[in-house]
Amino acid sequence: MFGRKKKIRYAVVAGGQISQQAFMPGIGRTDNSELAALVTGDPVKADKLGKLYGIKSWSYDEYDALLKSGEIDAAYIATPNFLHMQYAVPALEAGIHVLLEKPMASSVAEAEAILAAQQKSGAKLMIAYRLHHEPGTVEMITRARGNEFGELRGFVSTFTQDVAEANSRGHNGYWGGPVPDMGTYPLNAVRNLFGQEPISVHAVGTKTPDRGFNFHDTVAVTLRFPGERVAQFTVSYATAPSESFTLMGTKASILASPCFMFGATTGISYVEKTSEGSKEHSFDPVEQFGNETQYFSDCILEDRHPEADGEEGLLDMRVLAAVERSLETGETVALEPAQRRRHVQPDQALKLKPAKEPTEDQLISVIPQSA
Repeated sequence: MFGRKKKIRYAVVAGGQISQQAFMPGIGRTDNSELAALVTGDPVKADKLGKLYGIKSWSYDEYDALLKSGEIDAAYIATPNFLHMQYAVPALEAGIHVLLEKPMASSVAEAEAILAAQQKSGAKLMIAYRLHHEPGTVEMITRARGNEFGELRGFVSTFTQDVAEANSRGHNGYWGGPVPDMGTYPLNAVRNLFGQEPISVHAVGTKTPDRGFNFHDTVAVTLRFPGERVAQFTVSYATAPSESFTLMGTKASILASPCFMFGATTGISYVEKTSEGSKEHSFDPVEQFGNETQYFSDCILEDRHPEADGEEGLLDMRVLAAVERSLETGETVALEPAQRRRHVQPDQALKLKPAKEPTEDQLISVIPQSA
């Protein structure tokens, strides 16, 4: 398809905070990918980001023309979740490969439509689970699945931040709120650590009285897995930042923190505790967005199926939808038994050096997420 010196040309669809702060700087660390276009409805972003990166900007009205232009090979889609299907499906139908931010969509039906478009066209689809290419995370998953911590029994996680209501995440309902946005991280972590899919979900949510969110801003979720395994996580948009998880096995437990975030100074680390004592495992910061892009571009260049595919995204989506139903009904929601066909492999871990990220006050036409 391509010679090995070919670089995959990416269009960035939506120039929001994650695109400006992470993806656009990070792609510069790869040796097989390059920015070729920006799709935005903001003329200021179109002008300034276009000049900053030396790329052509297209309006959303011009999206179909871009897909047919021959100027791009792939699209990185980082719109709000409820717009993912609107831009992923036409790209896939046009034979453009798609790197799609998580969560995959804002309903299971939308996720299924995206996956169906990929399967029909044959273009590649990868969900942007950047931690599937982060060395510390890959090591924990590999060791857990290799029984190094013994029989896994439990998982507990907290992932919280203080989000500004004015940011798009603050007023787009459940699918723009903390469970799909932040809960996807502990959910995806425990699914991959256990190597299993949950069989039931129960959730409890609260709303902080003086905050203007139109959803439960703090949510606690309990998951049951086959083999009498249990997982719990709490996410929030209304507290000080925190991120950690504890995995409990019969031979060892591990406490990971930091475990979900990214940045030039953020290295994933974990402490392993056994009857013999404690051992810390620390990892240097890596360019997480560059890592995932390098991996996906290699999959395109070498015609390989990416590990974090549409099936992986859909398996998270069905749990997120079950959390929504549990919050609405107060009941435990049963899930049909499922099993993934692909799993994170040790060689997916990459070590590109972190790119320099713009600070929040350097972002162009963005209402920062931080309150």
